[in-house]
Amino acid sequence: MKRREFMVVVGVAAAWPLAARAQQSERVRRIGVLLPYAADDPRAHRYMEAFLQRLQELGWVIGHNVQIDYRWTPDYPTRGRAAAAELVSLAPDVVLTVTGTLVNDLQNASRSVPIVFASVADAVGSGRVESLARPGGNATGFDSSEFGLSPKWLELLKQIAPQVKRVAVLRGAGSGQFGQLGALQAAAPAYRVELRPVELASAEQVERNIAAFAREPNGGLIGLASANVVNNRALIARLAVQYRLPAVYESRLIVEAGGLASYGAVQAELYRQSAGYVDRILMGEKPENLPVQQPTKYELLINLKTAKTLGLTVPPTLLAIADEVIE
Repeated sequence: MKRREFMVVVGVAAAWPLAARAQQSERVRRIGVLLPYAADDPRAHRYMEAFLQRLQELGWVIGHNVQIDYRWTPDYPTRGRAAAAELVSLAPDVVLTVTGTLVNDLQNASRSVPIVFASVADAVGSGRVESLARPGGNATGFDSSEFGLSPKWLELLKQIAPQVKRVAVLRGAGSGQFGQLGALQAAAPAYRVELRPVELASAEQVERNIAAFAREPNGGLIGLASANVVNNRALIARLAVQYRLPAVYESRLIVEAGGLASYGAVQAELYRQSAGYVDRILMGEKPENLPVQQPTKYELLINLKTAKTLGLTVPPTLLAIADEVIE
């Protein structure tokens, strides 16, 4: 979908019927949206369509009782802080964002503007909130890190590639995904694998670290959904095939880029649920009183083309339960 088409989607939203709840206030509310994507990125359109649809159902009509200001930051490691400051200067009633880095950028810009994050990895362990039940501060939302998910990645990897005995866990440098890593380490002995955490801060480091890990046999990869991993997804997927490393990822985006398999939260659903929190804040609730929630819907993707390239046979039982099979 092109940027012009996306703007049409937003324009159509202005024609949504007025719901009773929207009539409770004559003041036009302002929602800021800070996302780590380009304005024409299909992911952004898919996620924002889910968010806007839920806003419609809750009675918020663009151009009537709500205005939305967007900032797109595909280069957010360097541009995020400036974009966050720009949004805060517009005095929004609430800001929707994703990733811990952008939450930090927004909190550096303001400790009073309410923030709803659609997805953050290990919100407590990374210090974005005080606790899941009582976030404190000005941010709340949805934590994509369900620690019970971690053993499932190992289970999937061993089902697809039983020969794997060493697993590199790919994560962003300085990432806050300590809970996920800890859960993986606790589960590793049951699957008879040795884990090696690998931090990835740049494309050069991705190539260097994966090449070094692949020098020994019987290796495999698990990729967490940190920004550095997802942003380097095409490179990681290519290297995994090049070095014949079976891999399971948290993000479906890496499988779409050629990765072997993924199991993780349905991101569009998290954006839809985030609209509910935005609504509650617009209606007067405080983010510090809204508990951080965890995903309720997950999806399994398998790339059969990649499996065949790696000489792997995916068990029929896995193919039968997969939400999507890429052939």
